[in-house]
Amino acid sequence: MSNSVLYHPGDGYLAWLQYRRITAGANVDQYAEYNQIIVTEQDDVVIRSAVNELTQGMEGITGRKICISGKTERTPSIVLGTFGTGSRIAEVFSEEVSSAIKAEGYAIHTDSVTGDIVIGAVTSAGILYGVFHLLRIMGAGGSVQQLNMVENPVNQLRMINQWDNMDGSVERGYAGESIFYEDNRVTSNLQRIQDYARLLASSGINAIAINNVNVHQVESRLLTEFLPDVAKLAAIFRGYAIKLFLSINYASTIEIGGLLTADPLDSTVREWWRAAASKIYAAIPDFGGFLVKADSENRPGPFTYGRDHADGANMLAEALKPHGGIVIWRCFVYNCKQDWRDRSMDRARAAYDHFQPLDGRFMDNVILQVKNGPIDFQVREPVSPLLGAMPHTNQVIEFQIAQEYTGQQRHVCYLVPQWKEILNFDTHLQGEGTTVKRIIDGNVHGNAYSGFAAVSNIGNDANWTGHLLAQANLFGYGRLAWNPELSAEEIAVEWITLTFGTNELMVQTILNILMNSWEIYESYTAPLGVGFMVNPNHHYGPNVDGYEYSMWGTYHFADCYGIGVDRISATGTGYTSQYARMNMELYESLESCPDELLLFFHHVPYTHVLHSGKTVIQHIYDTHFEGAERAGQVVAAWELVKEQVDGRAYQQVADRLVEQAEHAKEWRDRINTYFLRKSGIADQWGRTIY
Repeated sequence: MSNSVLYHPGDGYLAWLQYRRITAGANVDQYAEYNQIIVTEQDDVVIRSAVNELTQGMEGITGRKICISGKTERTPSIVLGTFGTGSRIAEVFSEEVSSAIKAEGYAIHTDSVTGDIVIGAVTSAGILYGVFHLLRIMGAGGSVQQLNMVENPVNQLRMINQWDNMDGSVERGYAGESIFYEDNRVTSNLQRIQDYARLLASSGINAIAINNVNVHQVESRLLTEFLPDVAKLAAIFRGYAIKLFLSINYASTIEIGGLLTADPLDSTVREWWRAAASKIYAAIPDFGGFLVKADSENRPGPFTYGRDHADGANMLAEALKPHGGIVIWRCFVYNCKQDWRDRSMDRARAAYDHFQPLDGRFMDNVILQVKNGPIDFQVREPVSPLLGAMPHTNQVIEFQIAQEYTGQQRHVCYLVPQWKEILNFDTHLQGEGTTVKRIIDGNVHGNAYSGFAAVSNIGNDANWTGHLLAQANLFGYGRLAWNPELSAEEIAVEWITLTFGTNELMVQTILNILMNSWEIYESYTAPLGVGFMVNPNHHYGPNVDGYEYSMWGTYHFADCYGIGVDRISATGTGYTSQYARMNMELYESLESCPDELLLFFHHVPYTHVLHSGKTVIQHIYDTHFEGAERAGQVVAAWELVKEQVDGRAYQQVADRLVEQAEHAKEWRDRINTYFLRKSGIADQWGRTIY
């Protein structure tokens, strides 16, 4: 990082790239021997980034000056190179090893004779990822004496979606303003963009869409008058092996193009997009492509012209295909003007109903981006049945790192355990073992494109994410996209040690806080998978009936007898029929439906007995009392690390945890009071409910 951006070490700006001096020890003493980097490909921009990162990291960790050379002058050294570019690389890695490395993968080997640590890869991106892996080992104080590993990313696309607007605001942003835009122009603070690129690359991210999917008129001009500025941003991300994408306004031909139509089958519309794509690629030869939200939540799209999503996506894909670009088309499409009186309408059904019949009609450079659940990034909802249900269509899964419905980065909620649960879900679409992670990595259907996308959680706050502990979600997303087999605990420990250090008490304390946080948050918010119950518009805080009579289709149907949404095939909306038979039967039956999703699939009396042995109403009371109590215990737990954590960092988290504990009581009291008044059934333990 350039010294032009100066922050106090405790502000969290360096995030997990602290590169702090490690306390002396057997492993740490090994690092001091390595004060030379050998690299022959110094003209490659990505390898230059790798060398800069390794130099900065080694100097920070060892406290010694590092020299860079094109040839071995002394050993042991750290040697970097792509296969076929240097004799040292060829000596260390056999053809069997090099042939096992994919485009972004790498091998790391410690030579037992010379002690050299050698990083080899097919591409410069692989070298960069290998360097970050080595720095993770050293940052945690691990041994480098017998390294012998081959790493390939499991998922081809590992993408971040920025929801930044050019006025500087961030939709669903909880960490300050945009780092990309201010006053309807692209920022001049390119150093901060570069530091963000470093953070993303270090966790394995390889693609970014730099503007909000809700594209307005000024953002539409990123394709045209702001293109030179976009090219500057693309150059920064290129240095870290990250492709830049733009979210586009489907009606750009009308908005900025001077045409009277955006009909995807109109020849003038198609020609406009072809010309626009050519100009973009002339400015940015490695441009990734377009991210599109169309015919959703009042955004324009092909429906206006009697066309479908395949028509719309293919028109754009046709324009990008000669340049190697792709279209990522979001499947978050539903009727947002519903009548709450009509119980036959079900927002959960919408993505599947819209898109599954179009399987096989999309061009091969179109990817459908499918939200992890059928509603909207709730703390608990089932896996979207659309994932894997289109075997002839490219799909990526979409997560939301921004904690819109999980505490908005004012509450700690480590989301990796939730994502792991989703990825491990067995769809049974092609028999047992057809898990979500195997669908989205392309294994099940052999799709040309596959992977992860997620809504970013960063802003211009000094620590990037508002709540310092929310950095774990950004880091964790990248690591999980690279390798979904990593456990939530492994990822958390990596982040903690790289961010705070290796003190055992501190690591274990923060690990416990993170690993319990999702369960705690869920326990004092919406119960048993029913979702929402938040204040309209900003979505922070409890409001049980906030959306109950709205157009948005997010209902709980609580009355004096019971609560929940009947989505079964026998008596309800039929949403369960969108799943493979085994899962359909699981959710259809009250006897087998998991407790945590009961109210998502069924309307039941308050006296219905859960598998836990509790009634629904007692479960609501108990979890809300326990959740608020546990949120208070987190405040006390954080106090244990006061001596091990920088004072500013400690206080920043402490203040957020105190707010969370108080807010959890507000959730507890509003939810419990609502259901006591609704049901008339008292808490069996006689606790205070207002």
